Amino acid sequence: MHKAITLSDAIEMIPDGSSIMIGGFMGIGSPHRLIGELVRQGRKNLTIIANDTGRRGFGIGCLIDAKAVRRLVASHIGTNPETQRQMIAGEIEVELCPQGTLAERIRAAGYGLGGVLTPTGVGTTVAEDAREIVVDGKTFLLALPISADFALLAAHRADYHGNLDYMLTARNFNPIMAMAGGTVIAEAAEIVPVGMIPPDEVITPAALVDHLVARGKGNGR
Repeated sequence: MHKAITLSDAIEMIPDGSSIMIGGFMGIGSPHRLIGELVRQGRKNLTIIANDTGRRGFGIGCLIDAKAVRRLVASHIGTNPETQRQMIAGEIEVELCPQGTLAERIRAAGYGLGGVLTPTGVGTTVAEDAREIVVDGKTFLLALPISADFALLAAHRADYHGNLDYMLTARNFNPIMAMAGGTVIAEAAEIVPVGMIPPDEVITPAALVDHLVARGKGNGR
């Protein structure tokens, strides 16, 4: 099945107020064309779940600059002063979650788990609203699953069935977000014929990908 759609059509499926997982780490391995089209189409009141907000004018930072984000769930915001400014000003709600815990919460949603137990954050402010569970005398926090209406991914290669592989650290969040997004939309640096990606190099199988953005300039055509 040919899954490629235009960039503009992909983003038109995402209404204001949606929750969106966005892959990448400091903007590396993020779907920049999809992010740019979200800004171009003027989406607002979004909940973004991501590792970070990149920096001003780059990656998820473009959504922050456009004031498109109402709520953010991330592991840190230290590299983007505009995110910090908006949080302090009360313009954006920020939930900070330890990086490994964030990844495990996303994975738990994708795998249908009720949550994960982690010692990270015990005895800190992270534990204030969390349920504590003692196992063999050791205290853990119950980290609940986190999912989203959409997951926007960036792949190194895709084929026209929608099988994806990733380059290096882009494997950090993109593959687990593919499991936890209600609708999964991917962009790839290269789209190749079916069969060109060896089966053992497919990280996200086509069954998880709903839409693949066709190659072209980042202007919706």
